[in-house]
Amino acid sequence: MSDPRDLIAQTIEDRKQALTHWARKNLQVLLPEAVVDRVVLEGLGSDAGFRHYYRAQSPLAGQPPFLAVDAPPETENTALFVKLARYLRHGGVNAPTVIAADAAQGFLLVEDFGDRLLRNELTQDTACTLYGEALMVLLRLQQAGDIPAELPHYDQAMLRRELTIFSEWFVEKLLGYSLSQAEQALLHGVFAQLETSALEQPQLLVHRDYHSRNLLLCDSGQIGVIDFQGAVHGPFAYDLVSLLRDCYIRWPQEDVKRWALSYGNMAMEVGVIPAVDEATYLRWFDWMGLQRHIKVLGIFARLHLRDGKDHYLADLPLVLRYTLEVARDYPQLSEFVEWFDQRLLPLIEQQSWYTDYRCAGDTIA
Repeated sequence: MSDPRDLIAQTIEDRKQALTHWARKNLQVLLPEAVVDRVVLEGLGSDAGFRHYYRAQSPLAGQPPFLAVDAPPETENTALFVKLARYLRHGGVNAPTVIAADAAQGFLLVEDFGDRLLRNELTQDTACTLYGEALMVLLRLQQAGDIPAELPHYDQAMLRRELTIFSEWFVEKLLGYSLSQAEQALLHGVFAQLETSALEQPQLLVHRDYHSRNLLLCDSGQIGVIDFQGAVHGPFAYDLVSLLRDCYIRWPQEDVKRWALSYGNMAMEVGVIPAVDEATYLRWFDWMGLQRHIKVLGIFARLHLRDGKDHYLADLPLVLRYTLEVARDYPQLSEFVEWFDQRLLPLIEQQSWYTDYRCAGDTIA
């Protein structure tokens, strides 16, 4: 019996060959003087979804490279991605220019922002400056204008679907723990509180993956924004907490709070959100992050178990730390914390990927 992973690999290779042919054909139209049959696509891997990225040198000497993207139409909406790229650029956000696109096949040629991920540039010395710049980009994103009507609404149903990924993939499939009816009721109550908090916030454009691995330092000096294909119309604090409580790097809580409050004051001053008291604002921020991190526990487990992307397991301890640190700050969530400590942590500590979550992310260059 054939291994399903072999079939997936063959499909990826077949699509790469088709993408190469498509790219050469489009480049011949765009650059009629170029020798396009020398264009070769070099794999850059995939993201947490189903998109695959390839870099190619320009067939004309002295011209910058470009990216070819395989975005399978069964799972990816290429037409919406193109529209979002134009929308963001019109709003002053440095999103990549789309050179060519074929929504039916799920193929794109886009501007190459390079490899300088914000994550790799962050140190104790650079953090304040780089986060300041990233927050200004976020402000432009949230001010970009009328949200495209095609964007889905981050409503209660979507929030709940995401949270149930935790129950199914992290609790049941990764840890092998069966939830009782009482435990399901407990989680339902916690999820309902997080959903209510999310939906009472101002609803704006949400990138939905705005963090240090999706922001790049471009040669122009600007921050470039990528991977916005999952954008939605949703809660104000989602992108802010995605950036400041990043699943891949952690900063001291006092810094995160200061940055979050500073951004909130700025957002209120320019009218992105109405005036709101500090306690409500911080609850929005904290509970939105808790919704995201509970979901991410499930997503990283699913990426490992279903998609064979095992490297995400190493990031689970930091996500656990965020989840429990925030939940412990709110008496309304004490029953959830007690359940997590008593029922899940003993199982988590037996996992091969586990390291002490209480110090996860403490080492910063």
